[in-house]
Amino acid sequence: MSDDPRSMADESLQLLAAEASADEQVIDGALRPQLLADFVGQQVVREQLSLVLDAAKARGTAPDHILLSGPPGLGKTTLAMIVAHELNAPLRVTSGPAIQHAGDLAAVLSSLAEGEVLFLDEIHRMARPAEEMLYVAMEDFRVDVVVGKGPGATAIPLDLPPFTLVGATTRAGMLPGPLRDRFGFTGHLDFYAPAELERVLRRSAELLSLELTAEAAAEIAGRSRGTPRISNRLLRRVRDWAQVRGSGVLDLAAARAALEVYAVDERGLDRLDRSVLEALCRRFGGGPVGLSTLAVAVGEEPETVETVSEPFLVREGLLGRTPRGRIATPATWEHLGLTAPAGFVWTGAGAGGSTLTSRSGMVQDPLPDPDT
Repeated sequence: MSDDPRSMADESLQLLAAEASADEQVIDGALRPQLLADFVGQQVVREQLSLVLDAAKARGTAPDHILLSGPPGLGKTTLAMIVAHELNAPLRVTSGPAIQHAGDLAAVLSSLAEGEVLFLDEIHRMARPAEEMLYVAMEDFRVDVVVGKGPGATAIPLDLPPFTLVGATTRAGMLPGPLRDRFGFTGHLDFYAPAELERVLRRSAELLSLELTAEAAAEIAGRSRGTPRISNRLLRRVRDWAQVRGSGVLDLAAARAALEVYAVDERGLDRLDRSVLEALCRRFGGGPVGLSTLAVAVGEEPETVETVSEPFLVREGLLGRTPRGRIATPATWEHLGLTAPAGFVWTGAGAGGSTLTSRSGMVQDPLPDPDT
């Protein structure tokens, strides 16, 4: 790890990002289970998906199209690969950003074999013309290829073999209703409980031939933000520390020492998370403060704060979002070891969202904040 503070900050930020880097995709591939029975967690989705696949295999037909939604790092790609493996079918992988024209989608669909599984990641980012073509392909197994331009253009219908589309999205609300309705099964993946993450870690340690103690597994799981991808990433960093500075055994001492080096605290907060909370409390008296102002205070882009740090802080009850801006909660002050200013009282969440009593004791009006 570099001694440069900015580089160390970037590494800490990447360590707890739920998105997979290019190098990690190779490592994650080796750790991914091949069967539903080996997939840890998501019990409801697993059972529902198992019924869909077993019924299709019994009928000898392609299963209904499948939509998987949920935050990044919870196993959507893994489940798509499991679907293909369980069906003993080839898997074609692409993503929404890669399909910007209807012709891009037509080229992919026209080359599918019968029964093939098409995995379309980030399906909500697909271009609208391609999206409309996908409607017909999913429902009628047909695409209309337009030949020529202007008045002489001709649409040639092209029949497709039966296939199964597995779509994945982190923002199901951005999917148009007509597209969402064409999926026969929709599964939402939730964050993992610590006990489930410990099972993920034990399985990964076994595959990597690592000696992981139960105490270390519990420590890593508790700092993993409920996300298996982050658990596996932290496991590899603890492995590095144990091999370089420890005995090679991933015990509790090694786990705590390694995570201290990478600035991951006991609740899973990293450098950016703590910077946001400290700026909110120390510089702005607990808020409310607009997102852009808060981002400038911590030296990051507003999008980074909003997409990387804020979801976890809100879920942990360490940050509140109001019409006026971001505010600290009682848990924020407690976690930082600070005392809230006199007259600054948290009043919880009302019908319109979180509300806060100002230092003057008056409840602030829910005026819109253009900075949010």
